[in-house]
Amino acid sequence: MLIGRSTCTRTGKAATTLLAIALTAAGTLSPARAGPLADAAKEAEDKAAAGDVIGAFDQIRDAFGVFAMSLPLTVRKAVFVSEKPKAYGAYSPRPGAVFKPGEPLITYVELIGLAWKPLADGLQQASFSVDFEISEAGGKVLATQKSFGAFTFTSLVRNQEIFTHLTLDLTGAEPGEYLLKYTINDSVSKRFTSFEQPFTIGKK
Repeated sequence: MLIGRSTCTRTGKAATTLLAIALTAAGTLSPARAGPLADAAKEAEDKAAAGDVIGAFDQIRDAFGVFAMSLPLTVRKAVFVSEKPKAYGAYSPRPGAVFKPGEPLITYVELIGLAWKPLADGLQQASFSVDFEISEAGGKVLATQKSFGAFTFTSLVRNQEIFTHLTLDLTGAEPGEYLLKYTINDSVSKRFTSFEQPFTIGKK
């Protein structure tokens, strides 16, 4: 019997130092190539120079939120982990993909390019669902489930540090080599993306 369950979390941070560096770098482009990111970086630099630290940070965060929605829906990272992740980027990669019979498969996933839709009172909302498919090494599909997990985020900002951990219970599966495929479906943009994780169930 194959039983699936999933959970999803996001952090409260809206931007990272890496994003700020990337946007500041965009400000070095020539005027002919400058775009919204470069403009936002310049405005943020001006605000920072004037002592408006919060304004500078918000300028970068908001501009990156708009830019991120223009990117293809992408899985930035997907790895098997040994335990439930504590936060975005705070996870313990599992050493290898060989599991004991009955041992759950926990996958840590980071997403890029989720779309957000405006709501009332200045709120923004993003949502997505997850499907899974398990097949044998030879390609025969053994199990599938649509909307294995469904997640919605409502916030005053377009948060970018969004991650999920997906837990799959393979109780009853025979020892052997398998392929796990997850599909992420963006409910707002109607875009989707998939990733695969080969794994092995060892002998009892």
